[in-house]
Amino acid sequence: MPRRPVAVFAIAPWAFTGVFPPDLVARLRRSADVADEVRLTSFEGPAAAEALAGAEILLTGWGCPRIDARIVTAAPRLRAVLHAAGSVKSLVDPDVFERGITVSSAAQANAVPVADYTIAALVMGAKLAFARARHYAAGRDRALWQPGDGTGLHDCTVGVIGASRIGRLVLQRLRGFEVRVLLSDPTVTPAEAASLGAELVELDDLCRRGDLVTVHAPALPETHHLLNRRRLALLPDRAVLVNTARGTLVDTRALTEECASGRLSAVLDVTDPEPLPAGHPLFELPNVLITPHLAGAQGRELRRLGEFAVTELERLLAGDPLRGQVLPEQLPYTA
Repeated sequence: MPRRPVAVFAIAPWAFTGVFPPDLVARLRRSADVADEVRLTSFEGPAAAEALAGAEILLTGWGCPRIDARIVTAAPRLRAVLHAAGSVKSLVDPDVFERGITVSSAAQANAVPVADYTIAALVMGAKLAFARARHYAAGRDRALWQPGDGTGLHDCTVGVIGASRIGRLVLQRLRGFEVRVLLSDPTVTPAEAASLGAELVELDDLCRRGDLVTVHAPALPETHHLLNRRRLALLPDRAVLVNTARGTLVDTRALTEECASGRLSAVLDVTDPEPLPAGHPLFELPNVLITPHLAGAQGRELRRLGEFAVTELERLLAGDPLRGQVLPEQLPYTA
């Protein structure tokens, strides 16, 4: 009988409960030796040293410390890091890849609820639902808002910035709506954009034409304030901006001014800074909805991340390609 590999959890207790419920831990135990009572949130101390010394697979998630050269040295048997969350950009040091350790991320699974949130934001945003709800709650003349002239997603032009995992899922979901779809992404060809159901355009053109614009690009030095004052000014009157990517992609001050004027509306799950300081004007505007970075997996959705990681472990042990494998050359271009 082949020897079973040793797997160690490195994840915050609050995340462990949702990501790895008992039935998933039981499934893990069919493939590996794992002690679910050991959940490292620090790599310091004798208990962590003992766990790392025997670990062949690290099952990581939110709350896992950065895995650098020192940790790699302390875990000489380590062969894989399977991350049951999104980006590993801040988690794994280049030394992990240089040691030949396989890295996988459940970002693909985490993308699903973000795409769903985005579609919900586009539907509600197109109806100007947030400003209209506040107007209604304030007891103002409801009749002024009842006709809904110029609202609704039907026959809109939706601009998608970035054909990332999430961006592609959004494009896929938009096929179910009668909308025109624009895509801006320098890595995509016109033919590929067409296969995704979109017209490939330059970002300025997307801004000029988009009734609704949704952001799914990575945060890189070259994408800082991608939607700057000039590009925000290109958006049509009454356009709606949705950002579930990174706050630094949008010039917060310029967006605040545009929304305060009533010309634009916004649904923001991320901001710059994050969180915004108490009393920031964006919190007070009726045409802006700000949520606390909750578009990704939450509550019942967390299980999907654990299922992805457990499946990756099973694929790894079977010698099958991993669905979420992360290569070092991909890191500079990911969120």
